[in-house]
Amino acid sequence: MQPQPYTIRKAAPDEFAALGQLMVQVYSQLDGFPKPEEQPAYYQMLSNIGEFTQHPGVEILVAVSEKGTLNGGVVFFRDLQFYGSGGTATQEKNAAGFRLLAVSPEARGLGIGRALTQACIQRAKDHQLSQVIIHSTKAMQTAWKMYEKLGFSRSEDLDFMQGELPVFGFRLHLK
Repeated sequence: MQPQPYTIRKAAPDEFAALGQLMVQVYSQLDGFPKPEEQPAYYQMLSNIGEFTQHPGVEILVAVSEKGTLNGGVVFFRDLQFYGSGGTATQEKNAAGFRLLAVSPEARGLGIGRALTQACIQRAKDHQLSQVIIHSTKAMQTAWKMYEKLGFSRSEDLDFMQGELPVFGFRLHLK
């Protein structure tokens, strides 16, 4: 088996701005996803991704290449009260979640999205939580296949509308 050409670790505060720029780039290029001018507050949140870490139990994980290039990231929530989504997810108990998974276009196909997802699942297990909650949109259906392979199931009770955009919930029950 090939060694991974990247490391998954907790982001350093001096990486937050670059990760925010990467997230804006990735999300604004998704077909069928609202553009910055349509949802400016959402893109402002992405730009300031580091602000999530002001809440307890919130971590930003990054994938960094051997050369130090930031190739992706995700925000992990040990407590869903800080998850910040619409719908009912923030009321889920004994649950972790993650949001805003992004992989740079140049690093796609290396397994970074899967590795970031698995790191979040492992953190939830480490905290002895019973489930992991995530949300996605139709524009991210490529990721849906990966989530389902990792054991996530669609959970319609977690669905909500973000303006005109339908957002779909997924749940992973941990053993």
